[in-house]
Amino acid sequence: MSTPKRIVFLDRAAIKSPLRSPRFDHEWNEYPHTEPSDIFQRVSGAEIVITNRVPITRDLLSQIPSIGLIAVAATGYDNVDVDACREYGVAVCNVRDWSVSVPEHVFALILALRRNLNAYRDAIYAGQWQKAPGYGLLIGELPIALNGSVMGIIGYGGLAKRVEAIAKAFGMEVLVAERKGVESVREGRTAWRYVLGAVQVLVLLAPLNEETRGSIGEAELALMRKDALLINCARGGIVDEDALAKALRDGDIAGAGVDVLREEPPKNGNPLLDLRIPNLIVTSHVAWSSVQSLQVHTEQLIRNIEAFVEGNPQNIVT
Repeated sequence: MSTPKRIVFLDRAAIKSPLRSPRFDHEWNEYPHTEPSDIFQRVSGAEIVITNRVPITRDLLSQIPSIGLIAVAATGYDNVDVDACREYGVAVCNVRDWSVSVPEHVFALILALRRNLNAYRDAIYAGQWQKAPGYGLLIGELPIALNGSVMGIIGYGGLAKRVEAIAKAFGMEVLVAERKGVESVREGRTAWRYVLGAVQVLVLLAPLNEETRGSIGEAELALMRKDALLINCARGGIVDEDALAKALRDGDIAGAGVDVLREEPPKNGNPLLDLRIPNLIVTSHVAWSSVQSLQVHTEQLIRNIEAFVEGNPQNIVT
């Protein structure tokens, strides 16, 4: 009889949905949260480690040789030292294309900014419509319709393809950016610098890695149109947040919607958490959230683990 495989979920509270039991003999251990000081003790003897955001470091892998799989309960895996996993022969898998909600959230931010919804809500509650001389109350300049506008997308995975489809349904033209600094532009892609300067809506959906970290900074924001929106539903570290806050305050771009920050939660403050920036909407890393999305997410997470144990690993990133 085979020994049950020890599975440890380090931050179960991050996934607010039931998980079915894997269909193989196993010992399941889960913790709502795990502090760095507790990781070694909790994963000792584990063969499979599940993490949403808990860091998996080279030091950990070097001391716990039993680990064979890191199952990331998210799409982004920047919390895992992938190079160390590859060196120690540890497989890493993630969940992919699972959230129908991220594309919806992208457009929620775009429409709220383009239609100036926050300003209208505040004005109505302040009694301004009630005092208007005509039937309606118009605040600021006329908005730019999505129909006929140009969207640029950085990062072209499954979620980006859904965003592209929705954008085209709105009547938008979509440009998919080539990787930054690449001289040869692939078919179906557009040069990075051209995209930044041409589009009225720039959507970030790329993973956070050494190539993308800090890739949208002061110089890149300066290339953008003054009527452009920046939407980040990827990772906070892709954008220089100080540069973005300044660009918004100075009117260098029209607005921004962000669902992610460099530090989460932002316990030490953040330049984007400034109520004096009216053309900014910040949400608390919730673009992924919906009943339907989590159902797909949890099933894929467990299926990834089962596939690895069966000898047919899927969604492998190492």
